[in-house]
Amino acid sequence: MSWGNTLKLTIFGESHGAAIGAVLEGLPAGETVNMDGILEQMARRAPGKDLSSTPRKENDRPEILSGILNRKTTGAPLCAVIANTDIHSSDYAELRNIPRPGHADYPALLRYHGFNDMRGGGRFSGRMTAPLVFSGAVCRQILKRRGISIGAHVLTIHGVRDTPFNPVTVSAGLLDRLSTCCFPTVSPEAETAMRAEIESARQSLNSVGGIVECAATGLPAGAGGPLTEGVESLLSPLLFAIPACKGVEFGAGFGAADLFGSEDNDSYYFDGETVKTRTNNAGGILGGITTGMPLIFRTVFKPTPSIAKEQDSVDLAERKNTKLAVHGRHDPCIVPRAVAAVESAAAVCLLDLMLTYHLIGGERT
Repeated sequence: MSWGNTLKLTIFGESHGAAIGAVLEGLPAGETVNMDGILEQMARRAPGKDLSSTPRKENDRPEILSGILNRKTTGAPLCAVIANTDIHSSDYAELRNIPRPGHADYPALLRYHGFNDMRGGGRFSGRMTAPLVFSGAVCRQILKRRGISIGAHVLTIHGVRDTPFNPVTVSAGLLDRLSTCCFPTVSPEAETAMRAEIESARQSLNSVGGIVECAATGLPAGAGGPLTEGVESLLSPLLFAIPACKGVEFGAGFGAADLFGSEDNDSYYFDGETVKTRTNNAGGILGGITTGMPLIFRTVFKPTPSIAKEQDSVDLAERKNTKLAVHGRHDPCIVPRAVAAVESAAAVCLLDLMLTYHLIGGERT
């Protein structure tokens, strides 16, 4: 997987291979990289923390091979690898012939003629978000020094809803708080209720999905372009690269279909010398170009397809219908761990945007 314009990201490896990793090309030289900050973000995504995630335990400490010297970017491609250590490949033996409903097993078998590594989901595993989070952790440090804050929270899980962002006045302080949490919610009560919903699904051998809402503040107006150069067009491929992502909306999103133009339009006003809007149904983007208002988007994640509840499937070897109950270690809900991946996708995209439009100078504090 490769993505990007001025900043290019390549993610490599497979879930049960020796390692996974990322290469970032185009980073400005001389930028300070704080390893503690990177490890903080990696820990938010890492498995095995509580009952809301898979019991698979991985250290997820990236080994940097190139691109950083004495805590500063060198201008060379930044390459890092993350070892896979807690592997139970035998859990996937029967899935070669009996594909999991809702998973990529069957279409991938056809696409790669049976040669793909399906252990742990291979390239289709949520494990592949670890290199994305590493890359995003580097990019968000560079953006933060330019006054750009990125944060997200679990907006819904199976109908349980958190307090949504105020799209006009979302604060950098709130985003900074959320971006350090492993189960980020605006309301503590929402986290409690969501955890109960996840545990109920786990106890019934099932899984649940949800929505992540993400925001970025401090973006300058005027970055982006029409059609395929638009901010939505740049960000969406990275978001859909997160396994289980099934939908993305910006600003009012699909809700705009129920509004009149007079309701959906964000009216302008002067706030001192700055042009702002009284509402933010556009989500900070018009014509693919940033407006200077907070960037707001939401990402939908389906329930984890690997569940222990018995389901209908087929035996491809015997060419007959059969039943399947998935064994192994899987998340009853991937949404809390996906938050760090969503933020990281935003960070990589926004740094690429800033570099492409020459809005990044030397390192700032």
